[in-house]
Amino acid sequence: MGDAGGPSWSSRAKRTLRQIGPVRLAGTVLFLILGLLSARYSWDIPLARDAERGLYDIRLLETAERVPQDDRIVLVVYTDETLEALAKRSPLDREMLADALRKIDAMNPKAIGIDILIDQPQAEDPILIDAFRQLKTPTYLAFASNATNPDYMKLWQEEFLTGFLTRLAPGPVKPASIMLEPDLEDGVIRSWPRQDERLPPLLANALTPVHPEFRDYTRSIAFRLPESADYPVFSKLPIDLFVTDFAEALRPQIEGRYVLIGGDIQDLDDYETPMTRLDGKLTKGLEVHAHLLAQLLDGKIPAVVAGWSLWLVAIAVVIAGGLTSLLEMRSWKLAVVLTGQVAFFVSLPFLLQANNIDTLGLPAFGWAVGWLFAFAAVGTAAKAVGSEQRRFAQSTLGKYLPVDIANQILRDPERLAPKGEKRQIYAMFTDMEGFTKLSHAITPEQLSTLLNRYLDLLSDTVLKHGGTIDKFVGDAVVAFWGAPIAREDDADRAAKAAIAMYEAGQEFARSGGDDIPPLGKTRVGLHRGEAVVGNFGGEGRIQYTALGDGMNTAARLESANKSLKTTILVSSEARELSTLEIFRPMGRIVLSGRATPVEVWEPAPQMDAELRATLVKLWERFDGGDTSALPELEQIANSHTEDAALANFVYRIREAGPGGHFVLGSK
Repeated sequence: MGDAGGPSWSSRAKRTLRQIGPVRLAGTVLFLILGLLSARYSWDIPLARDAERGLYDIRLLETAERVPQDDRIVLVVYTDETLEALAKRSPLDREMLADALRKIDAMNPKAIGIDILIDQPQAEDPILIDAFRQLKTPTYLAFASNATNPDYMKLWQEEFLTGFLTRLAPGPVKPASIMLEPDLEDGVIRSWPRQDERLPPLLANALTPVHPEFRDYTRSIAFRLPESADYPVFSKLPIDLFVTDFAEALRPQIEGRYVLIGGDIQDLDDYETPMTRLDGKLTKGLEVHAHLLAQLLDGKIPAVVAGWSLWLVAIAVVIAGGLTSLLEMRSWKLAVVLTGQVAFFVSLPFLLQANNIDTLGLPAFGWAVGWLFAFAAVGTAAKAVGSEQRRFAQSTLGKYLPVDIANQILRDPERLAPKGEKRQIYAMFTDMEGFTKLSHAITPEQLSTLLNRYLDLLSDTVLKHGGTIDKFVGDAVVAFWGAPIAREDDADRAAKAAIAMYEAGQEFARSGGDDIPPLGKTRVGLHRGEAVVGNFGGEGRIQYTALGDGMNTAARLESANKSLKTTILVSSEARELSTLEIFRPMGRIVLSGRATPVEVWEPAPQMDAELRATLVKLWERFDGGDTSALPELEQIANSHTEDAALANFVYRIREAGPGGHFVLGSK
């Protein structure tokens, strides 16, 4: 196969890339930028943000600390049963609250937080005010303002609450903000509320000063889950129990603890939290405040992932997606690579969350989107460029190799690696009779046109029969079968190709035109022998060719046609493996420049099969020493005077004798 690569292939490939490169490059860069932005800012992208919230909730639930019931905090609650017994739903009964506060205060709690807004007058207010004034325990009463929550707190309500607190001074009761901030889009509470300067401290911050850094904390809430389904994280005691004669029995559950008082009433003060995804249940505001207080007492402020780290991961994700699309490996290896990447990028957010690193805002879903964007962008561009290169390579290789072999080489380029190997091949040489004389008789333009048509015709014939085109030498075509890929029927393919090339040459000669001198016959030589086959041009070229004595023998067989008056000569080595019964004997000859005789045959498909078989038997008899076969051969030759090759065959074996050979002159 001649030079099908080198500068010409490279330049064409580069030219193709230049033609399609800018548009595709711009599209690829755009998609990579979109992927990078998705991998970094997916929490700011609609729909993606919903997925991020869901993934965060799953991470939180999977990594949340499983704890026994918290012995630092107790909830005292109004229940639906309490309201039913009081025959009063709203506002909550303040006389019961006053009685309960006196009992709880006597049990020495650490502090009391009340998640009940006293925002309108009631007849029992004097009783409650008196109870507040008598308290010794630091107590924090719920406060909200119209400025920070106009939908929930009207101005007149705020004025009443402010006046009520004024009536409690001096004393242990102070205001505390109970403002919670669910996500505005899905209504789920995931983070601490912004602590507005116009409001008193948040209830959890007011109850204990142990970690003042929480005054400005607005990131994720460290929700905890119960160790056992039988024991919730925070114990709840109905407030009714504290207005009975048995209230003192509750002292062990109150003493030394933070007491949060509020409502546990159906359809009031309900919030969705990440736990809602687990059990479908809503969480009371009072319990959310308990989680905030527990997190504060634990001093659990998760570390923040730095912005530059998120950029690095986003870039790594995009690079990983792009490089993965370029991988060419076995499917199981690719599956391992993909599984490894998925495992890493999926597990990373869970590992961070489990190690007290805040992943609220971590673009885990964005990583997947960014990876896919990069994979698709780079993969599509590479596929498009690869298709262009493949089409070019196919068209280039297709000029020298059959389509099926060219496709196999494109799938496995190692078949054309720059190395040689010994192979048994069927080597073929062709030549047009009288070409040198013809080249002097016509113009260069005519010669170029004529030769190109002729070589195209013979090349197509070689490829049609599955051969590999080695090179062109003037009007001669050098081809072979058996490399780079061998087939079982290479012998038959090569023989049929030899006949087809002779016939194609004859048809071409008849179509030469009136302004062209008569064209000679196309003569063919075919031999099977050992050759060194490989790409001898180096890494940058596809110079696939065959070297060795087998090639030289085929060339000399082609040349011997002139002396033997034949058009196609096939060595016995090439004939032996053929299944075709179309060959007639042409004796044993010593080729020009050689010392070893070669038994040669001529394909004669047009000859009567019975006559062809008779010639073979007579030749075998004569060559084996039966000289009586010679007269019979002469008789056949005399009856076919138009067959010069047959007459020459009989002449040569007569001269050589049984078992002998005829020595040809110079090549």
